[in-house]
Amino acid sequence: MYQVLYRKYRPKCFADVVGQPQVTVTLKNELTAGRVAHAYLFTGSRGTGKTTCAKILAKAINCLAPVDGDPCGECEICRGIDTGAVMDVVEIDAASNNGVENIRSLREEANFTPAAAKYRVYIIDEVHMLSIGAFNALLKTLEEPPAHVVFILATTEVHKIPATILSRCQRFDFRRIPAQQIAARLAFVAQQEGAAIDPDAALLIARLSDGALRDALSLLDQCLGRNRCVSAETVRQTAGLVGREYLFALSGAIREKNPSSALACIDELHNASKDMARLCEELSSHYRDMMLIKTMQDPRAVVALADDEFQSLTQQAAATPLAEILHCLDALQSALDRMSRAGNRRIEMEMTLLRLCSPELDGSADALVRRIAALEQGLPPASAQDAPFKQPLPASAESASLPSSLSEPPAAASPLSAQPQPSIAAQPPSPSPICASSAEEIQANARPLDAWPEILQVLSGYSKVISSAFNGSSAYVSGDYVLIDAKDMAFELLRRSAQRGKMRDAIRQVTGRVYKLGPYKKHQQEEKNDPLAGLADLAQQAGIEVIKK
Repeated sequence: MYQVLYRKYRPKCFADVVGQPQVTVTLKNELTAGRVAHAYLFTGSRGTGKTTCAKILAKAINCLAPVDGDPCGECEICRGIDTGAVMDVVEIDAASNNGVENIRSLREEANFTPAAAKYRVYIIDEVHMLSIGAFNALLKTLEEPPAHVVFILATTEVHKIPATILSRCQRFDFRRIPAQQIAARLAFVAQQEGAAIDPDAALLIARLSDGALRDALSLLDQCLGRNRCVSAETVRQTAGLVGREYLFALSGAIREKNPSSALACIDELHNASKDMARLCEELSSHYRDMMLIKTMQDPRAVVALADDEFQSLTQQAAATPLAEILHCLDALQSALDRMSRAGNRRIEMEMTLLRLCSPELDGSADALVRRIAALEQGLPPASAQDAPFKQPLPASAESASLPSSLSEPPAAASPLSAQPQPSIAAQPPSPSPICASSAEEIQANARPLDAWPEILQVLSGYSKVISSAFNGSSAYVSGDYVLIDAKDMAFELLRRSAQRGKMRDAIRQVTGRVYKLGPYKKHQQEEKNDPLAGLADLAQQAGIEVIKK
């Protein structure tokens, strides 16, 4: 008879358990030292190895020739436990044996000495399903069990277990298994089965399993039934997933506030028999990855995506404000909750996307925060067609207001500098050249540009060389100008029209506005306002020699 993969490759010793060193190492050390507790509690999400470790522990404490805390797997006790011939190891499903009578029967049976093994072991799975009366019946035996009895309790919902039970058990918490470790295990299993799996496919299965190795092996089993060479497309077809290109298309339509494109995409997916609840989950996961990329210093270890998808998602995250990402996450989670209750899933998904594409239709607090954040970043309040424009300043005016390090002849001006600029004043400025006092006023009114790290991320997509030149730099905004505080090498690059155009493109992509560029004279201003410098000038006028250290 065919045996499914998660049963066929169930670990036989602690060393084979994937991703739970905090449990396996402690248990091995205790068994090696001869310290066997009377009650253990294994907690954690599904498919992380709780029942597996319970069976290994039951064999290890009864093994006739243990090896460094692990069962040998060869003695008659180990083989008997594997085949079920040894009756001293009892596995109970608390979901179907949760009454008081079941526990009373267990207590009476526990008084008898083991028939073949050293310990009588009771593994109670899903112990949180026991009734209150059953917990009370178990309590006294769990507190003072016979010397030959060991209880191993396993649960996915530890918060439902009474505190009186928790205090009498040695607790071990099982974590979700990292995606990289699951992918490595899938590759090993596929190799043992004489099949092949692409790294991207293994990573996709690991991401879908949500840290549960059993779920990952079950999905791999299905994929191998479809194709012995498992690719990412095979996984998508088997699991009925939405392709990543649709997720980028939907999130792009939301970013561009294009409801027509979003609804057309939904119609195409619905006609292809895509489940709307699964689509909502996938799009929510897409925005979660964007949130992690946006907020974490090193998100690559957490976001389980292929390299090319990660690069594309990084660029999209850089162009999307955090307020918009959080609003989309909240709206999608709410839609998923409504889908699980009742109603037409397609209509629910379409309504949600329509609200996300038009935040003014959403009266929630998150939508309001998103709209305020857009206004603070200088984005037009409605569509781009409704925003007022003004005539650009002549190239001579921009050059006159800036030092020669960034100025350029009118003939070499970047094409972006000639585009219409969004108006920020009631009256259009005069086209006359800017005097030196106006340049000082621009510097004085400069405020920090909070979106500068995002701009540099977008710039890295255009050119790694330019982006690296601005490492450690900062930027300020004043009216129509972005003033940059960077090293001299960065300004040398900005002298070139093509490089300057890439910088302006990155700024426009993040802020929604086209700015002129200039240097930020922070050091000169500090020296000018330095009171010690003024005292030195007075001393020199009085004929006093100033000694500089």
